[in-house]
Amino acid sequence: MELGSRREGQQRQPLRHRRQKRVTAISPIVKYSLFVFTFFFWLIAGALLGIGIYARVEKGQVNAVVDLLADPAIVLIVVGSLAWILGFFGCVGALRENICLLKTYCYVLLILFVLQLVGAILGFVFSDKVEEQIGNLVETAIEKYRDDIDLQNLIDWTQKEFQCCGGENGFKDWHQHNRYFNCSDENMSRERCGVPYSCCRPEGEEVVINTMCGYDFAPDTTPTEAVDRIYIRSCIFAVADWARENLFLLGGIAMGLAIPQLLGIMLSRSLVNQIMLEQGCPTGF
Repeated sequence: MELGSRREGQQRQPLRHRRQKRVTAISPIVKYSLFVFTFFFWLIAGALLGIGIYARVEKGQVNAVVDLLADPAIVLIVVGSLAWILGFFGCVGALRENICLLKTYCYVLLILFVLQLVGAILGFVFSDKVEEQIGNLVETAIEKYRDDIDLQNLIDWTQKEFQCCGGENGFKDWHQHNRYFNCSDENMSRERCGVPYSCCRPEGEEVVINTMCGYDFAPDTTPTEAVDRIYIRSCIFAVADWARENLFLLGGIAMGLAIPQLLGIMLSRSLVNQIMLEQGCPTGF
């Protein structure tokens, strides 16, 4: 009898433990989905930050004063740093179920999303002002062309890809805003009254790039006289035309940027509510 009672008690014991198992309000799916999402985001941010730092160090221009938006390396460093910190908040907050970090992550994402939305609306409404600011930015980039190798490569790629030259005034912007290409008598540079090679029209299948193809223009050269040698179309207008022709592509890119942000906001908000419910706090977040 005692042996039978003992066996019966051993069989009931697992059932008792099973009944006493606590049910949590925190969904593992939500928690680890947010962690994986933010960890992937964190890795991308770290890569951007690393590339920016490497590019800045390689240039070796520690004392060079370059405008923020005119230096791609600094842009990568700033964006990568902010995104890395934000991704860290999301990763640690999800893994440690930290309400403070998760709320910070959610609020910052929400603010960024709203700012992007407002910026897009204002850019559409005040398109003239935006075009003016873009023109000023392009002028600054032309002025800094020889001062920053990354900026130089970006400008050369843009001019070759869109078959354009200069800003709002076309190739004349190089004569007006860059000290190496301007046509003043004080300029003793070999590049005087010239344009970068990326403005030149290709001559057949070039095996070796002629980097001097844009030199030796007369100060009063007209677009009609220059059209056979270089592109005369403004890069601002060329990029604007490309954007109008690829609205669906740009819309898809915008959606591709917005959806991850909304997903991060919803997951973090849901996880915070579950943690607060688990702790017996009112879920008003």
